[in-house]
Amino acid sequence: MISFAIVGSGWRSEFFLRIAEQLPQMFQVSGMVVRNEEKGRAFERSWGVSTYRSVQDLIDHVNASFVVVSVPREVAPEITIQLAQNGLPVLCETPPAKDLHDLIELNRLLQPDWKIQIAEQYMFQPNHAARLNLVTSGVLGTIQQAQISIAHDYHGMSLIRKFLNLKYEDASIRAFVHEAPIVQSPDRNGPPTVSTIQNSKQMIATLHFGEKLAIYDFTDEQYFSWVRSPRMLIRGERGEMNNFDVKYLLDTGTAVADRIHRRDAGHDGNLEGFYLKGIWLGARLLYENEFTPGRLSDDEIAVATCLKKMDAYSKGGPSFYSVAEASQDHYLSLLIHEAARSGETIVSSKQPWAKTI
Repeated sequence: MISFAIVGSGWRSEFFLRIAEQLPQMFQVSGMVVRNEEKGRAFERSWGVSTYRSVQDLIDHVNASFVVVSVPREVAPEITIQLAQNGLPVLCETPPAKDLHDLIELNRLLQPDWKIQIAEQYMFQPNHAARLNLVTSGVLGTIQQAQISIAHDYHGMSLIRKFLNLKYEDASIRAFVHEAPIVQSPDRNGPPTVSTIQNSKQMIATLHFGEKLAIYDFTDEQYFSWVRSPRMLIRGERGEMNNFDVKYLLDTGTAVADRIHRRDAGHDGNLEGFYLKGIWLGARLLYENEFTPGRLSDDEIAVATCLKKMDAYSKGGPSFYSVAEASQDHYLSLLIHEAARSGETIVSSKQPWAKTI
């Protein structure tokens, strides 16, 4: 049983609650900080969880393996530090701070004995985790190019760095914004009630990390839109992966074309439940879902992976996404926006957190 607490009561915090609800044999929410008393009582009725009005109240009354900090980036550093100073491991939502100044200050204040990780989930979403496993197998050769149209800002940067196997290398960045009309998309509150045309902003950037190239492409509506799709192209010298289609050389004279496919329980006459079982490329298992039989979305599976890894980290296990990594991804995303505003080529530079490697 993995017991954790939550600071925050926004839209994102409910992901953690749903995971615990779907997998009660694995996860337990031991308490939440909800500053508004009325809202706190509503959480208690809806989710059966104890709530507290302050971080200190949570510290004084709750026993947990770690605390999830799910609050706006402007206040996340202060709360993270308060919890760490009290000896509590912290899993903080991305990004860990608002801007470069705050990132540098947060990294300056960190102490070696504090156990802090960042809840960056995209690399753990089943499709991306399967793709990363294929890439690290070497089938495509050394990856030199990643075209990512999956997620915004720091989330997109985290995938770019993972697929290109980058740490804190400097990048030469160019970017621009393209605007075009689109039918209004659904949002967090659900589908629109009328059909409306609105302007869509698309950020496109190129990032050269020496000989490695990344192309970042994201449209504001992609997360919820029914008419805009995620896209990914990963290229090595021996093959490429274009979304779910994979081409590679088996040997000098043999080319292989295959497709990544998902296997789910609950289709047709299958009565095992309704959940993702695994992801395959032909006979090669690329990803196996360890959170069955929970009925979780891909993003919830990824967040559950963060929770499990954080529990292991809090007990002496390995780091899986440090403050330094999160700072680098947010820093690069800030530079993309700066390059788009200025129209100039922006070159990143080594920041203080890069010294932690």
